[in-house]
Amino acid sequence: MGMFVDGHWTPRWYGHTKDGHFVREDTRFRSWIRADGSSDHPAEAGRYHLYVSLACPWAHRVLIMRALKGLEGVLPLSCVNAFMGDDGWTFDEGPGVVPDAVHSARLLRDVYLKGRPYYTGRVTVPVLWDKVAGTIVNNESREIIRMLDRELDHLATVHIDLCPEDLVEEIDATIDALYQPINNGVYRTGFAGSQQAYDEAVGQLFEALDRWEAVLDGQRYLCGDRLTEADLCLFTTLIRFDLVYHTHFKCNVRRIVDYPNLWGHTKEIYQLPGVAETCDFDHVRRHYYTSHESLNPKRIVARGPSLDLSSPHGRDRLPAA
Repeated sequence: MGMFVDGHWTPRWYGHTKDGHFVREDTRFRSWIRADGSSDHPAEAGRYHLYVSLACPWAHRVLIMRALKGLEGVLPLSCVNAFMGDDGWTFDEGPGVVPDAVHSARLLRDVYLKGRPYYTGRVTVPVLWDKVAGTIVNNESREIIRMLDRELDHLATVHIDLCPEDLVEEIDATIDALYQPINNGVYRTGFAGSQQAYDEAVGQLFEALDRWEAVLDGQRYLCGDRLTEADLCLFTTLIRFDLVYHTHFKCNVRRIVDYPNLWGHTKEIYQLPGVAETCDFDHVRRHYYTSHESLNPKRIVARGPSLDLSSPHGRDRLPAA
């Protein structure tokens, strides 16, 4: 996993603070598609292209939103190889790879340079590309899912509102609350550079999981009785937790299957129409166990665990709108 500095590629890993805490840089492309035409990126069918990884939880959020809204015909995609080495994400041939149909690029980093030739920053997924403007619109997952949910709703074949107006503030606050201890917390735990940093991150991770387990004991979803964007943002971390984070990132205080409400919530989201098709567990395993050489130098891919995601989720004991 490298990065660009003024348009020059360097195989530089993520940084740490002096006391070993993992540091993730902010995403750099933050423009918006607007349905009302008030931005440089109007909401038009066929204008945009999505770049994703099936392994990445941030990209997975966008894949799920695309499926739930029925936007597959409006927003085509390319999918990178599971392995990420010194060249970053590639479109090298392999299971699950969908080549770059826009630029015929072999490396995702080449797409970034087409959008910003002297770019400085990480090359991450998801990426939302504007084929007419010839640039990257956005590479921040929570903003892309909001665009698909709201700004492209008139192009969707399924009109489901995962960010209702009366819940916007609560949804945003919930996504904020999930990010540092859970979504980024598994990475802060796995990539900790010191015992102190690990202990702090893993403690905050399981404290947050305990908190949301208690919340879900009394309500169907994170923001009450309605499925929202916040539930998708939690799901993509939880579905990977027992699969890779528990072992590979040393998040092994408890498993998600040990949390009745969190596990039920995970199964309910997985069983929604179209969601299971966005989950490629082999891709997830191969990415994590082969791409992080510092954590797994022999690149041996763990076989288990086997997750029973088709059994009754039990969440229907609580009311849903």
